[in-house]
Amino acid sequence: RGTANARMPTKVIWMRRQRVLRRMLKAYRESKKIDRHLYHELYLKSKGNVFKNKRVLMEFIHKRKAEANRSKFLEDQAEARRRKVKESRVRKSNRAADK
Repeated sequence: RGTANARMPTKVIWMRRQRVLRRMLKAYRESKKIDRHLYHELYLKSKGNVFKNKRVLMEFIHKRKAEANRSKFLEDQAEARRRKVKESRVRKSNRAADK
């Protein structure tokens, strides 16, 4: 018969998975879906056996991008609020100076 590792070596499975994940990362980077910093981080994570397959990697990318978009939105919102308060403070001080 032969052991499972003799029939389908774990090394071969590992190499195939790495090639699939790296191919996907490369395609995402070239299509500008991820920047080079995220690419590098994910490349090292995939080498470190964090992602079991393509689907898991894709879900991680989507989650990370959504998180980044959300934090950017909140930051912009906070900036707008700060700007609004500052302008109202200036208007209030101008009104006080006019009296």
